[in-house]
Amino acid sequence: MANLSIRNLQKGFDGHQIIKGIDLDVKDREFVVFVGPSGCGKSTLLRLIAGLEEVTSGTIELDGRDITQVTPAKRDLAMVFQTYALYPHMTVGKNLSFALDLAGGDKAEIKRKVDEAARILELGPLLERKPKQLSGGQRQRVAIGRAIVRNPKIFLFDEPLSNLDAALRVQTRLELSRLHKELQATMIYVTHDQVEAMTLADKVVVLNGGKVEQVGSPLELYHHPANLFVAGFLGTPKMGFLKGKLSRVDSASCEVELDAGTRISLPVNGAGQSVGAPVTLGIRPEHLNLAQNNDCQLQVIADVSERLGSDTYCHVRTRSGEPLTLRIRGDLASQYGETLNLHLDSSQCHLFDAQGLVIAKALQTAAA
Repeated sequence: MANLSIRNLQKGFDGHQIIKGIDLDVKDREFVVFVGPSGCGKSTLLRLIAGLEEVTSGTIELDGRDITQVTPAKRDLAMVFQTYALYPHMTVGKNLSFALDLAGGDKAEIKRKVDEAARILELGPLLERKPKQLSGGQRQRVAIGRAIVRNPKIFLFDEPLSNLDAALRVQTRLELSRLHKELQATMIYVTHDQVEAMTLADKVVVLNGGKVEQVGSPLELYHHPANLFVAGFLGTPKMGFLKGKLSRVDSASCEVELDAGTRISLPVNGAGQSVGAPVTLGIRPEHLNLAQNNDCQLQVIADVSERLGSDTYCHVRTRSGEPLTLRIRGDLASQYGETLNLHLDSSQCHLFDAQGLVIAKALQTAAA
C-alpha cells in the first residue's frame, strides 16, 4: 500500500509564500500529475514530498505515518530527475545497482533486481555501456531503472522528459504509461506539458500561484473546468473566451449578450445570477463550426490557418478583437482577412462569472 495524505502544506522563502495551504490525497497505485505554468509551485511541492525542502507548516503522511520531518533516505520514496543524475564513470549495470551496493544488500538479490529492471526497461544489451555511449532516451530509462530497483512505495518524477526531443518524448511517455501498469506502482509526476498530464494521469492536480485550482481525472478537468484558469490552461489549442453580460437568467438557462455583437442562450443554472452581470463565455475549437444556411451566431475575421493534415486550425478574431480558434477538416482552410460565419455548440459552452468561477450547467444542478 502507498497512500499519501497532505494537509495544509505551506512553504515560504524569504517571507514569500510559495506553497499556500495545499490539501491533497494520493491513493495507492494512482498516477498523479502536477501540472501548471512555470513558477506555480509544482516542483517545490514534489521536493517537499521527497524531503528535499523543509516544510514551513502542515503535514505529509505516508500510509498513516507522519514523514514531514523524516529524512529523504528514510521516506521510502524514489525520485527521477530531469537531468538523469547518472554516474558517468560507471556502467549502466553499476548505475542501477549503486544504491543497493552502498546499502550492503545481498549480491544475488541485487543482481535479480537489476536484471528485472533491465528486462522491464529493455536495458539488457546496454548494461556494460557507460552513460556517454547512450542516447537521451536510454539515459532516462537508466535513471528510471535506478528508482525501480529500490522498490519504493512511491515514484516521484520531476519533469523527466523535458530534455528529450519531440519524438523521444512521445516514445518515453508511452513507456512510462506501460511501466505504471506493469509495476502497479504509485507515481507522482511533475510537468508543465499538458499533453503529458492528459495522457499519463489517473488524477491531474492543476496548480497556480502555489494553490490547487482543481483536482480530477483528465477528462473531468477538460470537460468540466472549475474556473477560467483551468479552462484556459488545459487544451491545445486553448479554449477561446468571449466577454459579455447576462441579458436573461433563470434556473434552466441564461442568455448572454456578447461584446462581439450577438446573443446566445446557454443551458446553465442562472439562479442567483443578475441581469447585466459581466460574464465570460468559453468554447473549445472542436465546438465551433462553420455555419450552415441561416444558423450563423457569430461573424469573425480569419487570421492564420494551421494545416496539420487530418485537421486545420483556423485562428480568427471577432469584430471586437477577441481571438478564437476553430478546428475544421484538414482539406479546408480559411483565407487571411476572410469573413467567416460560425455556429457555437451551446451545450458545450462554458460560462464563468466575474470572479472567474464556472456557472454550473442546468443538467448538472438537476442531477446533483
